[in-house]
Amino acid sequence: MTTDFQTAREALGARLRELRAEAGLEGKELAARLGWQTSKVSRLQNGKQTPSRNDLTAWARALDRADVEPELHGLLAGLDMKQRHRSWRRQLAGGHRGRQEIAVRQTEATAVIRGLEVSRIPGLFQTPEYARVIFDTNAAFRQIPATTEDAVEKRMRRQEALYDPEKAFRFLVCEAALYHRPCSTDVMAEQLDRLYNLIGQRRIELGIIPFGAQLRRTAPHAFWIYDRRLVIVETISEELWLTGEEDIVLYERAWDWLADSAEYGTPARRLIGRARASLDLS
Repeated sequence: MTTDFQTAREALGARLRELRAEAGLEGKELAARLGWQTSKVSRLQNGKQTPSRNDLTAWARALDRADVEPELHGLLAGLDMKQRHRSWRRQLAGGHRGRQEIAVRQTEATAVIRGLEVSRIPGLFQTPEYARVIFDTNAAFRQIPATTEDAVEKRMRRQEALYDPEKAFRFLVCEAALYHRPCSTDVMAEQLDRLYNLIGQRRIELGIIPFGAQLRRTAPHAFWIYDRRLVIVETISEELWLTGEEDIVLYERAWDWLADSAEYGTPARRLIGRARASLDLS
């Protein structure tokens, strides 16, 4: 949990404690009314446990304060936003190593990953050299400790999931990512070769959205969908972890619409080969 999240949860707990005190009840008396253990009342009041919407409704009604339900639900919604918005500054304070370990665990827990990358090669398909440049550059940009070798090792370990027969990977890559070159031409050539060879492999569906394709919706930013339980969106300053049904359905629709405009198989290889041929390797 982030510091912002915990601070917001403690603020919600303080409001619950205030409402109980205003009603003239001790914690054990309120627990008896609710049919809860006294320890649960204590944890909620002290910000040690996150309440559910039903917990907040029950709390308000047990105090005969149904009028404060919207307020409490609003505080909980704000708490959820704190949990969804994950600052890069905090996540990467010690370098990339920890965030890459989280990525490994998320991949291990997921059967189907769908993703869109607009301007770079997806991490699951990166060569060690390409990944190394990405981590080095990002560390310099964010002015964080360079833990590049550990981060690259974890990214490569994550790629072992590509060979797990219980998993499937469906990715869309905009053609621009084949030309945006964060690295030397030699490294980029090797990266494009790897991408080329991934097409047609079992459990991997890779589509390239070509320049000039007619799109039902433009590609606004990169995002990854983990089964039907989580969408991760990256911005420059933070990462969004979206778990609401409406958010997931919206991103699934965006992915499906973009997938309709992608090239697969031999046409996709042709696009990658054209990008590879454009590199000046002399």
